[in-house]
Amino acid sequence: MKRRDFMAGLGLATALPAASRAQQTFPTIGFLSTRSPDEAATHTNAFRRGLEEMGYVENRNIKIEYRWAKGDYGSLPSFATELVSHPLSLIVGAGDPAARAAKSATSAIPLVFLVGDDPVRAGLVTSMNRPGVATGVNFFTGDLGGKRLELICAMVPTAGVIGLLVNPRFGSEVVEQHRQAVANAAKSLGRELVVQAGTTDAELDAAFGVLGKAGVKALVVQNDPFFDSRRSQILALSSEHQLPGIFHIREFPADGGLMSYGASLSDTYRLLGVYAGKILHGAKPDNLPVLRPTKFELVINMKSAKAFGLAVPQSVLVASDELIE
Repeated sequence: MKRRDFMAGLGLATALPAASRAQQTFPTIGFLSTRSPDEAATHTNAFRRGLEEMGYVENRNIKIEYRWAKGDYGSLPSFATELVSHPLSLIVGAGDPAARAAKSATSAIPLVFLVGDDPVRAGLVTSMNRPGVATGVNFFTGDLGGKRLELICAMVPTAGVIGLLVNPRFGSEVVEQHRQAVANAAKSLGRELVVQAGTTDAELDAAFGVLGKAGVKALVVQNDPFFDSRRSQILALSSEHQLPGIFHIREFPADGGLMSYGASLSDTYRLLGVYAGKILHGAKPDNLPVLRPTKFELVINMKSAKAFGLAVPQSVLVASDELIE
């Protein structure tokens, strides 16, 4: 064999593995989120960590197609339809509206969801233990509205009027259940409750103005992905109107809000990634019971408490899981 023919053959042989790698196809996850990529970055990274625990690393042996609603729930059905047109191994619905949109778009592709509402009541699964073609994590923060009101009243004992901020676009039934839980707690504590809706940036600005004029001195904010995506705006308004608030995830007090009470959203996203990895390994959703968190965290921003002129009661200090100085 001539030397140049030998070298050409050697080059071809060397190139074959690289070409083969370039042509191989990875499993693809469709990731549909109600939130914004920048605001949700911490939790998306937690989802990736869960996948890595199962041996899947994005862009190494798994591909993820992201679609972000950025708080616009009306865009989710079209995003879901577009995602399921791809050859997906599974689809993730991050947030209640995203999960419902994904469920409506397909029943042929396994769905892994992260929701706050009861997934059986929402029609996502047939039961918590044998969920069917979809499964995931249910952190049921809506059930904690009454507890949050009790905590904010303990922090602001002079507040006779408490505000509740809700988003009707999250789902009228869910919002009403949340409102009723908070209203019952307010009644038992002898507090007046003022409910105000916010579904757009402009409505949020207006809502805080209305709450302030109504004599509201403390605020409970409904757990809602739209509010999560507008975290900076809500915290700025809370400070501007001197309305100390309690929220459902620690990211609010971490960014300057007063306090939060609820399950760790980072951990629930990690569990979401673990379940996605199990399904990629061949597990059936029906054999993966819907997970629910067992630990809830009370987080207080001490600097914000001082800025609001609040002394944190000893009972709240003892119950807290994290104090942000």
